[in-house]
Amino acid sequence: MRFNFSFRKNKPAPVLNHEGALAYQLTPALELYAAVATAALSDQFYETAGTRLQRLRELVRQNDPRFVAQLAVYAREQLYLRSVPLVLAVELAQVHRGDVLVSRLVARVVQRADEITELLAFYAVANQRQGPKTLNRLSKQLQKGLALAFNRFDGYQLAKYDRAGQVRLRDALFLVHPQAKSAAQQALFDQLVRGELPTPYTWETELSALGQQQFASAAERQTAFRRKWETLIGSDKLGYMALLRNLRNILEADVSAAAVEQVVAALTDAGAVARSKQLPFRYLAAYRELLPLRSGYTALVLQALETAIGHSIQNLRGFGAETRVVVACDVSGSMQQPVSQRSKVLLYDVGLVLGMLLQSRCGHVVTGMFGDTWKRVALPKGQVLRNVQEFYRREGEVGYSTNGYLVVQDLRQRREVADKVMIFTDCQLWDSTGQGTTLAQEWREYRRTVAPQARLYLFDLAGHGNVPVQVKPENGVALIAGWSDKVFDVLQALENGGSALTEIEKIEL
Repeated sequence: MRFNFSFRKNKPAPVLNHEGALAYQLTPALELYAAVATAALSDQFYETAGTRLQRLRELVRQNDPRFVAQLAVYAREQLYLRSVPLVLAVELAQVHRGDVLVSRLVARVVQRADEITELLAFYAVANQRQGPKTLNRLSKQLQKGLALAFNRFDGYQLAKYDRAGQVRLRDALFLVHPQAKSAAQQALFDQLVRGELPTPYTWETELSALGQQQFASAAERQTAFRRKWETLIGSDKLGYMALLRNLRNILEADVSAAAVEQVVAALTDAGAVARSKQLPFRYLAAYRELLPLRSGYTALVLQALETAIGHSIQNLRGFGAETRVVVACDVSGSMQQPVSQRSKVLLYDVGLVLGMLLQSRCGHVVTGMFGDTWKRVALPKGQVLRNVQEFYRREGEVGYSTNGYLVVQDLRQRREVADKVMIFTDCQLWDSTGQGTTLAQEWREYRRTVAPQARLYLFDLAGHGNVPVQVKPENGVALIAGWSDKVFDVLQALENGGSALTEIEKIEL
């Protein structure tokens, strides 16, 4: 056995990022926020899903329970995330007792019937149990919260989400014993137990039934699907997300001009956009699906998508014509990773979409991308998705390293004053030239010699827990994390003297 008999105070080990470059560790609260806001719980370039999950569990224990609960609600209701709030609720139940915080949290974040079974499935994993029969010692606070959630769902919702899996809704009903609010609800619970809930009407069931029919010819089949899509569009039974995901199918079905007009009207309705709570990159995914189509209506629907995504940040303030802004997008190799296992959208795409959304609201703006080099790219305003595609087409022009310091070095060498420098990145910056230049050094020198009032905003799209510049108001550096348009609400909070945590701490439980 070896012992260290030195009485000298050891210096803390330097923080290194995944590229081996010097970095700065975030506070536990900021680290948990960044990890949650960027959590798809799927493998990423630098971190596997298991590693991210273990880090989330450790961070829950390092933070105040009330903050963890507020963050879980923020993630569900503001960032539109589903799985990670359930993880936070289960982990919080492991370490916090003595009040109703956990039960109220569970009732708040479980907003779909299938989230009841998803939470129980994760509880089984977290407690190393297998199958519903091993969950009979469920945490009392989780049990109470799930019982409250059960009371909110009607027969349609229960039937729609009663799916096969490790835990079924029937199993959950036996585990949590919700008290029915009425005789009618008790009848629904009884039907669920017997497996007799009526099959709910959905657009999926309509199309599935049609797909199983036999047709005399391909033309007859085409006509049937065209009429079915026109009926669904006219009935308003297609939700916003369903419409967004089926634009290609609708145009390929060759629906009528009147139906296309209805689609465009639905897509561009500002109220519908707000209510739909779509992550901005969903519009990019839909846009790309349409680009190869030869339909005469493709251009019209592409423009509708531009209008729809433009509604996301109409109320952003603090970016008048006189505000000098730099928007820099990381297009390095580590950013070429999908946001989840089933998605075609990359972290790279998320950064570009958010960057171009911001560009669309700025009066005085420089936009560009960095990898081995930093390149300014001037693009027209008002074409967010088209501009993203232009960046995507040109990304190879700057290489695939992560030399983010070049963005600020370029400003310093030009002696160009910027009020706000926005960098969209996974924060794993380094100097591939071997000279050891850092963003922290360049930022310090830029503020000292060129623009003392400049502010640097790091938009963290990966949440690895460390950043290339110390996040402190006195350094003029702020952190914003996540993939939703709510990052701009955090930006607004920063304008008002707050921080990324200010919006979270507003949550009432």
